[in-house]
Amino acid sequence: MTRRAAVIGGGPAGLMAAEMLGAARVPVTVFEAKPTVARKFLMAGKSGLNLTKDEPLDHLLPHYAEAADALKPMLADFDAEAVQDWARGLGQDLFTGSTGRVFPREMKASPLLRAWLARLEDMGIEIRTRMRWRGWDDAALVFDGPEGGARVTASATVLALGGASWARLGSDGAWRDLLSAKGIPLAPFAPANSGASVAWSEHMRRHFGTPLKGIALSAGRLTSRGEAVLSARGLEGGGVYTVSRGMREGAPLTIDLLPDLDLAEATRRLSRPRGKASLSNHLRKTLGFDAAKIALVQEIARPLPAEAASLARILKALYLPNAGLRPLDEAISTAGGISLDALDGELMLRALPGTYCAGEMLDWEAPTGGYLLTACFASGRWAGRAAARRLNA
Repeated sequence: MTRRAAVIGGGPAGLMAAEMLGAARVPVTVFEAKPTVARKFLMAGKSGLNLTKDEPLDHLLPHYAEAADALKPMLADFDAEAVQDWARGLGQDLFTGSTGRVFPREMKASPLLRAWLARLEDMGIEIRTRMRWRGWDDAALVFDGPEGGARVTASATVLALGGASWARLGSDGAWRDLLSAKGIPLAPFAPANSGASVAWSEHMRRHFGTPLKGIALSAGRLTSRGEAVLSARGLEGGGVYTVSRGMREGAPLTIDLLPDLDLAEATRRLSRPRGKASLSNHLRKTLGFDAAKIALVQEIARPLPAEAASLARILKALYLPNAGLRPLDEAISTAGGISLDALDGELMLRALPGTYCAGEMLDWEAPTGGYLLTACFASGRWAGRAAARRLNA
């Protein structure tokens, strides 16, 4: 039988696995359920494609929490510098922002994806879309396609089917039942990098879409100096996503509206004579609060105390009661999936020799800011190279 590999899932991890197989001269076909590949990748690029975080490995690894040890060899093999070299090799001009986040100069995913797909085509890699994987029939892979059912025999398979958020873009987690039926240990899906759900009053409506700047957010042991945006559903933005795991684990969400002032200085400023000024004007003049911050304070903590020290304590730790996470499908990414213990060091399923897994379908999570994509690239590359070694042995 001619050695041939199948990659199921056309996101970043799957395309990277296919590239590695193609580079090793292994015939490979990518099967994608949607009409086009990398839909979630393109969606991420609409607000500026954050490819990676320009940090050394020892700074990257802590962001992967419990999965850091398992991911370490993959990230060492394809770290932030390697991601940038790879993107430049596809003709992308990159820049690094003040926080170390790396973006294509065009701030879009589509030019990079077009160049990447052109490279894969030049390597002879076939991509078949509208092919939804339905599991196995003996050793054959079974798909529903535009011409009905299809059976595909592959000498090695890389599964890169994503997590369980943004189902309309392809990451629906439907593969879970297929692997569970094979006895593969799985961790339950849970939202990661999720917005906070807050039931606002009608008074907040005019502030929807407004960013809260110069704040710090906390949930349990996690803190962030990132931004939050008021929305009809609650709070969105990188600052919220960074602490969403703490909320998922049951910790309350609090906001420090004055992270650059200690309690004593905040109290001193609030103790200035107020005269006939309203409390809102007093907050604006003494602390520089804009309308959105003032509205948030009034929404959450009214009636506000007149005594400066008590008010300062509230502003330094504004507790959002009943704030929860948005539903799983709205999360940027998911925790849970295939237990890392189910895989060997080459990301091959111990129970299914010749079947490798990569990307977000594995049980790991990381904050936004380039960490997610870096690990998807790195794990796809790792699995693809391992599958190629198996077939070329």
